[in-house]
Amino acid sequence: MALALRAAIFDVDGVLVDSPHEHAWREALRGFAEPAGFTTVFYQAHVAGKQRLEGARAVLEGLGGIEAAARAAEYAAVKQALVDKLIEEGGVEAFPDAVRFAAALHGAGLKLALASSSRNVAAMLRQINLPDGRPLLSLFDADLSGRKVPRGKPDPALFLLAARALGMAPARCVVVEDAPAGILAARNAAMAALGIARLGDEALLREAGAGLVVTSLDRIDLAALDRGALRALPVAQEARDA
Repeated sequence: MALALRAAIFDVDGVLVDSPHEHAWREALRGFAEPAGFTTVFYQAHVAGKQRLEGARAVLEGLGGIEAAARAAEYAAVKQALVDKLIEEGGVEAFPDAVRFAAALHGAGLKLALASSSRNVAAMLRQINLPDGRPLLSLFDADLSGRKVPRGKPDPALFLLAARALGMAPARCVVVEDAPAGILAARNAAMAALGIARLGDEALLREAGAGLVVTSLDRIDLAALDRGALRALPVAQEARDA
């Protein structure tokens, strides 16, 4: 019998917030490589979920940038400056379905952690409040975002650190991810993998091994988590509950 899922580990960019990272990676490319090749599909397949320098190198190598390895740090620094500016200007918004989902899990007594490769999570989430005025960060018991690990996703190290911080066995954890690398990391950690496809990339998440892929987190059957299952609500019930 499957163990009840009693903890949820959230990626942030593309899961909880419509983050500025994809835009910043693309805008920073000028002078390094041709920005036109940096599509959303390219970002999801090659960059999302990776640590900053690793992501920069993947972009330049994938788009044929000159001296990709040598210029990766410079490109990453330009990108980060753009992200900082966007955050400072208030250019971060939460996805309403993700806020509802996290609040529902918290209300049901699950332990929650943030585990993004980004070091900007706290700065982004400090801008976002729940409908009752509490900060969104107050729902989470641990934040491992930006923690240095030997390897980024799809290596499971960050998610395993999050489980340890919550005091939960990996088999009791579900990871909420929007990137194939993150889904692979969840699988490598022996955790349940829930894919949120906001960009029409359901197939990529399924191929990576997601146990369930949805286009809205309002579709998750919370009661099924107690049975160790990832299940979507019927559309009619989702409409009633929303």
